[in-house]
Amino acid sequence: MRRLLPLLVCPLAFGAEPAKPNPIIPGTNWQVHDMNRPKPAKVEAGKASCQASPAPKGAVVLLDGKGTDAWVPRGGKKPQVWPVKDGVMVATANDIKTKDAFGSGRYHVEWRIPAGRKVSGQSGGNSGFFLLERYEVQILESFDNVTYADGQAAALYGQYPPASNASLPQGEWQSYDIDFEAPVFAEDGKLIKPAVVTVVHNGITVHDRQELMGISTHKRVATYAKHPPTAPLALQFHGDPIEFRNIWHLPR
Repeated sequence: MRRLLPLLVCPLAFGAEPAKPNPIIPGTNWQVHDMNRPKPAKVEAGKASCQASPAPKGAVVLLDGKGTDAWVPRGGKKPQVWPVKDGVMVATANDIKTKDAFGSGRYHVEWRIPAGRKVSGQSGGNSGFFLLERYEVQILESFDNVTYADGQAAALYGQYPPASNASLPQGEWQSYDIDFEAPVFAEDGKLIKPAVVTVVHNGITVHDRQELMGISTHKRVATYAKHPPTAPLALQFHGDPIEFRNIWHLPR
């Protein structure tokens, strides 16, 4: 998720109130990003599941190692699309998103933390896969690195940790297969049906038809706001050169 600028440490001014703790996630005993929330147990993921997976018939190919025609930048002082080298797209600056909008269906992405990265918590090996530009499946080095459970690899950021930690070491390709059902809203903006997500990380199901609480946020409880049923897919630049290959979408 997006990094925050470091705060200057200084004594509290007279009458100043201390920072409020992060709110409790509804239905749990845990605060958003609570370091005390139990961490998912590690499981051994099959490396075969992380071999390049060809797009099935009818899929929209978004990244095939030949170029970035499907992508545009999202803001930044000098916005750019990430470069592709030797068939791999490398995060270099600003977020990027697809030119076209997508909604419910299956998404596939393969990603890798470069070997030898110095990683600590949310720094050094961080990105995000955003469905409809709003709902984040976290990308993070979580094989050796420890962070808050709702922000580790394959977490539905700020809401649900994965059921298991299926992460592989730095330098190895990892995969997400995501089945997504977009939320449904009434004309007046009232939520009729929440978004539903299934995530398979390296061949291991870590979320099984999980209903999302709302749009992904940082240090806040997620809530919904009415939006169209389709929107671009987005990838986050968190200051780290995360690598991507083989991204596709199979519409429902």
